[in-house]
Amino acid sequence: MKIQNEKKGLNINAKSFITATVIIFILMMVTYLLTFLIPGGEYQRIIDESGNSVIDTASGFRNVEGGIPFWKWILSPILVLGAEGNGSLIAVLIFLLVIGGVFNSLDKCGLMQYMLGKITSRFGQSRYRLMALVTLFFMAMGSFVGSFEECVPLVPIVVALAVSLGWDALTGVGMSLLAIGCGFAAGICNPFTVGVAQQLAGLPMFSGMWFRALGFLVIYGLLLVFLRHYAKRIERPLKSVEGISFEENKDMDKGLICFASIVGVGILLVLSSVFVTALQDVTMIIVAVMFLAAGIVATLVSGMGAGRLGRTFLDGLISVLPAVLMILMANSIKYTMVEAHILDTILHGAVEATGQLPGWMVILFIYLVVLVMNFFIPSGSAKAFLLMPLIVPVARVFGISAQLCVVAFAFGDGFSNVFYPTNPVLLISLGLADVSYGKWVKWSWKFQMMNLVCTSLLLFVGLSMGY
Repeated sequence: MKIQNEKKGLNINAKSFITATVIIFILMMVTYLLTFLIPGGEYQRIIDESGNSVIDTASGFRNVEGGIPFWKWILSPILVLGAEGNGSLIAVLIFLLVIGGVFNSLDKCGLMQYMLGKITSRFGQSRYRLMALVTLFFMAMGSFVGSFEECVPLVPIVVALAVSLGWDALTGVGMSLLAIGCGFAAGICNPFTVGVAQQLAGLPMFSGMWFRALGFLVIYGLLLVFLRHYAKRIERPLKSVEGISFEENKDMDKGLICFASIVGVGILLVLSSVFVTALQDVTMIIVAVMFLAAGIVATLVSGMGAGRLGRTFLDGLISVLPAVLMILMANSIKYTMVEAHILDTILHGAVEATGQLPGWMVILFIYLVVLVMNFFIPSGSAKAFLLMPLIVPVARVFGISAQLCVVAFAFGDGFSNVFYPTNPVLLISLGLADVSYGKWVKWSWKFQMMNLVCTSLLLFVGLSMGY
């Protein structure tokens, strides 16, 4: 396991790794203690027409024996690999290893530095316009095609770009990861949250798009103001920004063209998944394969030999192994709750509490329930199958439309993805960007609070309009 403090390739920063690991282990212990305090219970599940397991509301909730053996809790980071429905977890781990190998090779052959120098020399004088475009691109990727994990390879590039333009790593993570989380939550056409939730609620897929588009614009404006305000405070004068003087290199240019072309094809395939639903389950595989191909071709064209490429790829793969451990530990929290039968008990208690609230607060309570459940279940589609059959009937009792429930669900699922330490994509990205989790929380919490207020107001607007 290779943990370094110097910024080379995609080595996970030691401080970031230790901080995140300690936080996650504390959460694991708290979860284990909850198994002694919360009684076991479960909802009955049925298989719907698409073969998905959903809650059978007609059968109701029943108490069962809870708890989990200590040995099972200790081994949960390993046992989670064999748990039902965790094929996506294995895919994320493989995806991460590919990213580590490719980026280390790109870094060692000099292509990364050359690319950043080229972009800086071209856009250095209009860097805030570039910030707006990059942020909009990532938000659109999250909102229109539901990309999240697939954009991890681009986060270190944007971080390096932000630093080369005179800002810092936090600005780069904000322009990329935070932006894609905001777009994912706005969910104009997000197939993994809005699409699944609307189908479960009996609504036409992607209907009611105009209100989510309005939310997208409001959130984009808020994020851009936040990023610009911070960047203005910490920016270095343009004359001191590295990379302003730039010399062309034909081999490097060929490598960049190959890299951009192959990655571009991958992005087009991901975008087409909105219309070709068969691609939605394999977008991560598509991105991993295309990114691997792009990295190999680009480094070879740029002048790196095949033998050195193999060695640097292996070094990069080894350097991200700490992130694998963090991901397994984070996913073990949900595993513990499911094995101890307390996840459904918590959900049942939340649904029961809804009946004690005034009608206008129910939509906010739904938002809160999704926010809480997202801490334990980062997957948007998995939460939709768990929550939508419960919250839609409750909301209708209070005259709240299923369409507004879908918006509240998307808001609750998306924004906290880039705040909770149980989300593997956040842990990976922060590690690769050399940003500790504590530093990220200190930097982003103000935006999260402003966004929480803003999105709550949007829900009230939707409620008052009868959306």
